[in-house]
Amino acid sequence: MNLPALADLLASRGLRLLPGSYAVPVELLVQLPDATIAHFTARGTTLRLRTYSPDALTSITIPAECGCGDHHPQTGPLRVTLSRYAEPLDEHLIDGRLEYGWQTHEAGLLPLADATEYFFTLLTHLPTRELIPA
Repeated sequence: MNLPALADLLASRGLRLLPGSYAVPVELLVQLPDATIAHFTARGTTLRLRTYSPDALTSITIPAECGCGDHHPQTGPLRVTLSRYAEPLDEHLIDGRLEYGWQTHEAGLLPLADATEYFFTLLTHLPTRELIPA
């Protein structure tokens, strides 16, 4: 599975994959039907899903490498991310160390398809779960 395929899968369920999502290691920003932002990460031995209000998203400008303006524009592309001041509304996690006996960084090694299954599992624990079709 790749990110475009995941975007299609999410869209079929009324969810929107946002820019700033990565397949390796898995980090997903997903807009839920109520406009809430779900942030899913697979790091170390932990799979974590946090939700944020829609205004938690921000864009940052990536500076050009040399910054001189002769070879590149002074400013680079925009990257969508969560504001560093954003406070999660809700958080759910799976501790792989306790649940599966993971020892080091197994969550970070999960392929996108496998991590997506955990994403959907954690999504069912959210208060908005009645908005998300199975």
